[in-house]
Amino acid sequence: MKQNLFLLLLLLHFGCKDVQKGQFPTQTTVEEVSVTHANGFNIEKSGDLTLIKITSPWPDAESVFTYALIPKDKLAAMTLNKEAYDAIVAVPIDNIVVTSTTHIPALEALGVLNKLLGFPDTQYISSEEARKRIDNGAIKELGNNESLNTEMVIALNPELVVGFGINAQNMAYETISRSNIPVVYNGDWTENTPLGKAEWIKFFAPFFQKEKEAEGIFKEIETAYSTAKQIAKKATSVPTVMSGAMYKDVWYLPGGNSWAAQFIKDANANYLWQGTPETGSHSLSWESVLQQAELADFWVAPAQFTAYKDMKDASLHYPQFKPFKERHIYTFANTLGATGGLLYYELAPQRPDLVLKDLIHIFHPELLPEHQPFFFKPLE
Repeated sequence: MKQNLFLLLLLLHFGCKDVQKGQFPTQTTVEEVSVTHANGFNIEKSGDLTLIKITSPWPDAESVFTYALIPKDKLAAMTLNKEAYDAIVAVPIDNIVVTSTTHIPALEALGVLNKLLGFPDTQYISSEEARKRIDNGAIKELGNNESLNTEMVIALNPELVVGFGINAQNMAYETISRSNIPVVYNGDWTENTPLGKAEWIKFFAPFFQKEKEAEGIFKEIETAYSTAKQIAKKATSVPTVMSGAMYKDVWYLPGGNSWAAQFIKDANANYLWQGTPETGSHSLSWESVLQQAELADFWVAPAQFTAYKDMKDASLHYPQFKPFKERHIYTFANTLGATGGLLYYELAPQRPDLVLKDLIHIFHPELLPEHQPFFFKPLE
């Protein structure tokens, strides 16, 4: 009997070693979960095993990260080769550490914010429910992303850490992983479309076995966004729009293929730099911006500015633009959480429908006359 058992274990061992990295361990029927807008991840299921593949953890990433999720009640009956996956997670998880404010709304929407143990730079969190948990000590302060307090993370011993990175070099995550705490990358910030960012709620769902809930939540957001977009098409005019502001002597504004530019396009307005190729920011001289946008109809997201006086005090160039003269500048910088965090950076990726409605209300007020601005409000 002992010889037979040894032979069985040997076969299982070498059978696992033959599995290609990131693949299911046997040739079984694979079901792909619907991900229609996001480009940075996909989810596959085969029996009780779920694989989440992150194809865009950061811009221009060459690595694909694969995470295997196994139901806790199936752990005893399932053997996986750890070398075949970047992390193996037993689900549903009972506690978690996340590292970006964009992760907070997904947890809240799924009803699992009470599972959050810690966060770096809690001062930037705006969610009212999360702030209550911070105040009562349920969510611990973990330093900041540049110097995540790994000792505290290890002491909390979460079942999962959701991180983000700008490249493959992150010593803090490596230290946490060596302590047998699974670390997974979330690349929601690399998406270039509003619905692409919002769909990352489906990334979080399998860790809590909340896939149906996530599908329903995203469907509502997708429908609301699409409906608003159709309403915008009814506009009889297409206003011109400028954006951004100067930092020192350089004017930074959204590139033509960026998330922010897509909002303006979907609100049926003409973003004056929509033809530029960048998916992030585009930098110009102020003279170039003035030449292109002096007579723009609207100015949205003028960096950190919240008042016309502050803009005039910062630079005499700003008052030369028509939107400044006619008071047609709108900002999200004056919509703050309790501790001063910008709500837009936290919630807008999860609720693009609210952003789009704000912009339609600004550019075409006759189309959504009853809408109450949520993020974008007039400069003071």
